[in-house]
Amino acid sequence: MTQEEKTLIEERIVDVLRTVFDPEIPVNIYDLGLIYKIDVKDDGNVDIDMTFTAPTCPAADFILEDVRQKVDTIQGVKSTMVNLVFEPAWDKSMMSEEARVELGLD
Repeated sequence: MTQEEKTLIEERIVDVLRTVFDPEIPVNIYDLGLIYKIDVKDDGNVDIDMTFTAPTCPAADFILEDVRQKVDTIQGVKSTMVNLVFEPAWDKSMMSEEARVELGLD
């Protein structure tokens, strides 16, 4: 897989991640800053490191599975591994400008 193909797949991944929401927060997980890493491998496997705003998120299993299923549907993606990480700890500074406005923080 070329670097250009990997970049296109990563852009599609970001697009689908913007369709994943925590049911308690009206902002998608990407703009919330919950996605720490997207790594598209040469063989089409994808590793995603993500976190939650709190380690005890009641919707964690649902959100992780939603991410995996949606990324798996992207053409060129062979399989998706979603890794839940808590380092570094999430904070509000990781949110996009749009997310801060949507949540009334700016």
